[in-house]
Amino acid sequence: MQITIVGGGFGGIRAALKLAREKSNEITLISDRPEFQYYPTLYSSATGHSHLESWVPLGEIFAEHENVKVHIDTIETLQVSDKTLRGKSGATYKYDTLILAMGVVTTYFGIPGLETYAYGIKSEAEIKHLKQRLYTDIAENHELDRNYVVIGAGPTGVELSAALGTYIQRLSKKYRVKGRGPRVRLIEASPRVLPRMSELSSRVVEHRLRSLGVDVETGKKVEGENATELVVSGKPIASHTVIWTSGVTNNPFFAAHPNVFKLAKNGRVEVDAYLKAYNSIYVIGDNAATPYTGLAQTAIHDGDFVAKNLIRKSHGKKVKKYHTSKPIPVVPVGANWAAVEWRGIKVYGFIGGLIRRAADAIGYNDLLPLGRTIGAWTASMVYEEDYFTPTVKDKKLR
Repeated sequence: MQITIVGGGFGGIRAALKLAREKSNEITLISDRPEFQYYPTLYSSATGHSHLESWVPLGEIFAEHENVKVHIDTIETLQVSDKTLRGKSGATYKYDTLILAMGVVTTYFGIPGLETYAYGIKSEAEIKHLKQRLYTDIAENHELDRNYVVIGAGPTGVELSAALGTYIQRLSKKYRVKGRGPRVRLIEASPRVLPRMSELSSRVVEHRLRSLGVDVETGKKVEGENATELVVSGKPIASHTVIWTSGVTNNPFFAAHPNVFKLAKNGRVEVDAYLKAYNSIYVIGDNAATPYTGLAQTAIHDGDFVAKNLIRKSHGKKVKKYHTSKPIPVVPVGANWAAVEWRGIKVYGFIGGLIRRAADAIGYNDLLPLGRTIGAWTASMVYEEDYFTPTVKDKKLR
């Protein structure tokens, strides 16, 4: 069986690994980056910990699978009449069965200035750019920004804001910057932090954030940004270090092919009971309009589900219908502390932190070889050297 997979994230890699166990399968995996990105730890890599916990070369993941061929390319067009894909490189790829796990892209909801001036932590390049900003201020200019602003109090925003102050304090000590400590502000449009978790968890996590020195500001609307300030609910906040963690939208590839894909109200692709969107085309993970889309656990489940059904089909067995359960949210809030919800049970604090560490070990092990799993899991305990020498003139760093 010949299967083409587009996307080197949780869903795409999980599907490829599962399918590769059948030696008769020939799998082509196309990714727009040469490494797998472990999203749950991006906030940690952005605040000084080893990059090894967040990025693993695809070549290492599939080194032992000769029936998986990896291509680095960005797929731009799909032609269903002859079952071909064309990449940004100009290359053409044939498929018999196609699995699309292309991930989402950042959206700024049309808020003026954010795309130009705000920083992000959703890729290695964005994280390097943010850390370069911090290096320029603290190591070179020996000063702190007046405010470090994190926009969006979902899991990523909460995780980042909780760790950011400690990281800046460490940099300040290293480069002997004296004076006041950093002021970290977390801005959220919803009435509470972690709006997808219970109200109790929101209250507990907000209390934890405040104990770490984070100013939590909920019910606030971001209206614009320029080089020196952010406007929130009509009031300016002086800052040139604004980090956007809110707002994603489906990959524009799907809207560009309306003859193939039907989009739901949330912009995700409508799929049937088998995650199929079109003849021989499956859509999984963040791209699919399923109940818990947008979560890593869902993407892994989807990749596993489609792969198993394709194997069943190749063996002449009956395929199963899609079903999923609500993923278990585990949100770290500072060192050795996390909030966990599972079937009505709520755990906070040190025990929650241990559960998060265990969850990461399981998450790595779902996708990586054992040796790489251990390496990535232990990398979170390592601080990298924080030297970033600016190589280009950027208007944000003037």
